[in-house]
Amino acid sequence: MGAKKTSGKRKSGGKKNRRPGQGQRTGSSFAGASFERSQVLGSGTQTTKINVQAYAAVPTALNSLPGLPQEFTGRDDEIAKILSILDPGSGSGAAVGSVAGLPGVGKTTLAHAVGHAALDKGWFTKVQMVNLRGYDPTPVPPEDALEALLRALGVAAEHIPPTLDEREGLYRSQLDALRREEDRVLILADNASTSDQIRPLLPARHHAVLVTSRHTLPGLGARLFNLHPLQPDAAVDLLHQRLEVADPDDRRVEDEPAAAEELAALCGYLPLALQIAAALLADDPDQPLSERVRLLTDAGTRLGGLDDGERNLRAVFDECLTRLSHQEADLYRLLGLHPGPDISTPAVAALTGQPADKITPVLRQLVRARLLTQNSQARDRWSMHDLLRVHAQEQARTTMERDRVPRRRFEQARARLADHYVRHAEAAHTHIRPAGEAVSTLFGGREQALAWFDAERENLLATAHTYARTQTALRLGFALGRYLEWRRRIQDLLTVRSQALEACQALGDTANLGGAWNNLGNALGELRRYAEAYDAHQTALALYQKSGNTQGQAKAWNSLGTDLGNLDRYAEAHDAHQTALALHQQSDDPHGEASAWNNLGVALGELDRYAEAHDAHQTALALYQQTGDTHGEANAWNNLGVALGNLDRYAEAHDAHQTALALFQQTDDTHSQANAWDNLGVALGQMDRYAEAHDAHQTALALHQQSDDTHSQANAWDNLGSVLRELKRYAEAHDAHQTALALYQKSDDTQGQAKAWNNLGVALGNLDRYAEAHDAHQTALALHEQAGDTHSQAIAWNNLGTACRGVERYTEAIAAGEKAVAMLTGHEDWRRSGEAWAELATTLSASGAEPTRVREAWEQSAIAYTRAGDDEAATTSRTNIENSQAGTPSGT
Repeated sequence: MGAKKTSGKRKSGGKKNRRPGQGQRTGSSFAGASFERSQVLGSGTQTTKINVQAYAAVPTALNSLPGLPQEFTGRDDEIAKILSILDPGSGSGAAVGSVAGLPGVGKTTLAHAVGHAALDKGWFTKVQMVNLRGYDPTPVPPEDALEALLRALGVAAEHIPPTLDEREGLYRSQLDALRREEDRVLILADNASTSDQIRPLLPARHHAVLVTSRHTLPGLGARLFNLHPLQPDAAVDLLHQRLEVADPDDRRVEDEPAAAEELAALCGYLPLALQIAAALLADDPDQPLSERVRLLTDAGTRLGGLDDGERNLRAVFDECLTRLSHQEADLYRLLGLHPGPDISTPAVAALTGQPADKITPVLRQLVRARLLTQNSQARDRWSMHDLLRVHAQEQARTTMERDRVPRRRFEQARARLADHYVRHAEAAHTHIRPAGEAVSTLFGGREQALAWFDAERENLLATAHTYARTQTALRLGFALGRYLEWRRRIQDLLTVRSQALEACQALGDTANLGGAWNNLGNALGELRRYAEAYDAHQTALALYQKSGNTQGQAKAWNSLGTDLGNLDRYAEAHDAHQTALALHQQSDDPHGEASAWNNLGVALGELDRYAEAHDAHQTALALYQQTGDTHGEANAWNNLGVALGNLDRYAEAHDAHQTALALFQQTDDTHSQANAWDNLGVALGQMDRYAEAHDAHQTALALHQQSDDTHSQANAWDNLGSVLRELKRYAEAHDAHQTALALYQKSDDTQGQAKAWNNLGVALGNLDRYAEAHDAHQTALALHEQAGDTHSQAIAWNNLGTACRGVERYTEAIAAGEKAVAMLTGHEDWRRSGEAWAELATTLSASGAEPTRVREAWEQSAIAYTRAGDDEAATTSRTNIENSQAGTPSGT
């Protein structure tokens, strides 16, 4: 060992058999001892002679690492990162790392694992551990930590000097002696609370120190490592391994995987909480995981359910508060009033009633204490670990129950926070509602308003839930609706609309009751619950009629028209929109009139009255432009493009959809952009620009996936499959239609399923899988018959005839073809009639039918195409007439 020479003179001798007296210690306690020219332990004051009273016992520095628990898991990445700074090849100076994390996250066990890994690599000859008890009532002062380390390094007790400076000097000399002997020591300084506890323990070079703390200790010049809770898979693995240690035959995690995942989530993926839960389960081997989950599901009892008699998570969190200042602890409790998962600095300012610049330093102190996390991307947002949030809520409740004064103060804080969210939500709403009304100056424009809504969505929903059946829920229900529809958060939309209705009913607010029912109906319609939507709008209409609200009646009629169209009752839908239009005109509401014209155009299109639909959308477009409603104008352009496509004016349809897309991009409406891309793809396909159509549908699909809109994704997949068929990529087309079918089934859209089955059958026919194609078209036909859609039935009959021809079942093929041409002619769908006659002619020719029947079918095909204005297709059919007369095989 190196020299034991001290840097200062001792007052008394150091013989081991000397009786305890002045200048000596008994064991590791300084009680009753006296030093001349010494430093009082923990006070930092210099004296000439001071009697030291009872103090914390000197800690023990361990020469060997404890073994890792068998369930230790999920920390490979963290270990690798810390080892990277301990590698002796990483530099000549001392390696210093600091691991920070909230209580129970596993900092100490991670430090042990790093120590074992570093020893296994041969980087250190020994590891010394010292527990600084930084969060105990009496933390270990640095001089006591140094004494423990010096003893562990082989310095005899009588040679350890009394002062901090002297001990620090001796400690460094001991480490330097070890360096000369090519020994390298890793110091694990566990559970530090301040940099002052650590700074004297830092070696000058060669050796390494790894610190664990609940706080970030920036003054050490250490590499900082923030330790987070486990990943979900690792948390479940910890549960499994801990139960297996207690009983190798315990199969509960394998038997209840979903419950195991939920239990891990309820424990916040926090190792200490998981270990406590596992211990409780091990103590009750017959308890199913699902029962333990139920016990922890109630936030009011969750922390109480994480107490195994030896470890108590609530007590750990309670102890954290004792280290906070009064202002910090008060803010922690106030944050327990917040109902959402994170909070912005302005919201904290509203909660506390203090300016943001005054409260931000206190928030940062809670971050340092690992009781709060600052968002690394959005620096003005803060969040708590789930279990800490439960603890803060408990603390808030306890404070409010303590006395009338704190209860009133906390209730006022909660009211300020709710008012903050309501005022800002209503202000943001003014930037995304139809143009023509004043907008709030709280936001600089639509983009800023949408960004605020995006950031606060979960908090707003939680606030509405917390304040159910109150004015807060009512106002938020009205303010949030258009945003949630914009972002396609339709389930959330239904929730807030329902809460607004309940609040209206609870408050007796008849003025808003009709609007609440109308809004609820719109949300139900978005979820494809059309019959319920219809009933809700009927209720709204009756309320508006009772109150004599003409504008409200117009809105209800417009909504009813949409419901009727969704229920395939197109004639009634047309009449409802006509009624809405007249009422909007009566009340001089140009925006409502534009909406009615737009919806009327959709109904006319469904009735195959394409020219009238075109004119209706043109009128809507002009009104939207007149009112300055960019979003409404974009909708009108999109619908106008559909009408133009139905009129075979494909280039104009393409341009209309391009215009709609550009306007939707201006308004930051991702869902509507996706719809415009999809419609643009259809127009490009109609123009035989299939590669561009493919890319447009791919873009639409990607945008719909962003908003998690299952039904719209199904539409995009189905359209993509149709384009892939045109590109002769039949296998990919088959897969696209299969995907569309699954998504339509998921969204319970019978019509969509029928369409997908029909297209899937076409793809199977392209792959010469005619028997499967036949079955697909049969399924499509049955679904269309169930819906009473005769036009789609005709298309399915035509495709079924083609599939029957593929398997040489000519009698059935001819019968199916004849049924198709009759139905399509009845619908005056001349283009598809031309296609169906051509298919029938091909089937007749293949079956060996009389040439006159074949020629007649081709003639009918040419006539139908001519009536559709498709001269090129008509010419092809006439060519086939000539070929059939000459005996040349015909084809389509």
